[in-house]
Amino acid sequence: MASEDTGTMARTATVKRTDAAADAGQAKQAPTRAWATRLITVGIVLAALNLRPAITSLGALLEEVRDGLGMNGTLAGLLTSVPPLCFAVFGVMAPRFARRFGPSAVVCVGMAAIAAGLVIRPFIGGTAGFLAATALALMGIAVSNVLMPVIVKRWFPDRVGSMTGLYSMALALGTSLAAALTVPMTDALGGRWQTGLAVWASLAVVAVVPWIPLVREPGTASAAPEHVSTAVRQEDAGLRITHSRTAWALAVFFGLQATAAYITMGWMPQIFRDAGVPAGEAGVLLAVTMAMGVPLAFVIPRVATRLPSQGPVVIFLGACGLAGYAGLFLAPAGGAWAWAVLLGISNCAFPLALTMVGMRAKSSVGVAKLSAFAQSTGYLISIPGPLLVGVLYEHSGGWGLPIALMAGLMVPQIVIGTLAGRNRTVEDEVAARAARA
Repeated sequence: MASEDTGTMARTATVKRTDAAADAGQAKQAPTRAWATRLITVGIVLAALNLRPAITSLGALLEEVRDGLGMNGTLAGLLTSVPPLCFAVFGVMAPRFARRFGPSAVVCVGMAAIAAGLVIRPFIGGTAGFLAATALALMGIAVSNVLMPVIVKRWFPDRVGSMTGLYSMALALGTSLAAALTVPMTDALGGRWQTGLAVWASLAVVAVVPWIPLVREPGTASAAPEHVSTAVRQEDAGLRITHSRTAWALAVFFGLQATAAYITMGWMPQIFRDAGVPAGEAGVLLAVTMAMGVPLAFVIPRVATRLPSQGPVVIFLGACGLAGYAGLFLAPAGGAWAWAVLLGISNCAFPLALTMVGMRAKSSVGVAKLSAFAQSTGYLISIPGPLLVGVLYEHSGGWGLPIALMAGLMVPQIVIGTLAGRNRTVEDEVAARAARA
């Protein structure tokens, strides 16, 4: 009996020591996790600010770049198609890089690539060099695009809507600032378009800083624990994303909204300038379009996560887009400010698409696969749009046909977006298909 009592007491003491060690570990981890959460929030905001200036700063100075590099309208259309091409090619690699190096490390390198590309491209000389340096910056944007929903799902699993809204708002702010300030800054810095484009590299350099301490966290040790069942983890480990109809609907919706967005960013200032609007005001109008996403990008994801289906939001945004295109066709200069606002509302299909990516999968692993598939496939779909607009503009001599194309593409965007917004997950769809096979 004495022996048994001694053994029991020893086991009890061991358990207490283990529990005490666990409590101490949790107490130590809590402030570390809180510090890392604050840092990741700052990193997300700064990264999002850098995800569009490389594109909208070019849109504001497209005429000067065309003249400086000797581009015709078709080649300029090709230039506006480079962003979705790079997003498709490099975005699909992001989950593989994230598994090997960790999402934080990949985003850190992505910010550095943006900074390098923006510094190099105005001064490298020639159209080929300009395109190559632009592709370097867009590579950094591409991997960060894909990994932002993954990082949000991993670190903030209970706040997907609000955090998606936060970084979407920051993304819209960076987009609008680049559109509004590029022309005035170019004038203030001596009038050379090269300087006006290169200055945005400084913002990317700042964005590298908060990610550096997080590079050492390749896994999820400091992230909030993800409460996902073993069954879901097994589903996501072997998830064949192409077997989900919702994944395809999201990819097509993403592609159509990206088509509209990159046509707008690349060509809208030129539409207004050809209608007689001064260059500075045309840049401000693009900034207004992008700035609409600052408040709405925060509101729309929060609204979307509270709805069983996101179809009504898709329809509302599409209707605003159709009204904006009608205005551009009928009175581009007379109602320029109204059309800029309507198209800005319509462009909020982007944060809506990102929110649906986070809602249509059950875990961060599923979100990573869905995000990579939807964005890469979507950006592939969007490649012809800006190029086709350039060709139509070059050969028709006006904006009637290009605007008709933009309006025509909005109709399938509404239909497909409504299908993508149905309340279901890709894991359930793939499992149901496997059960029927």
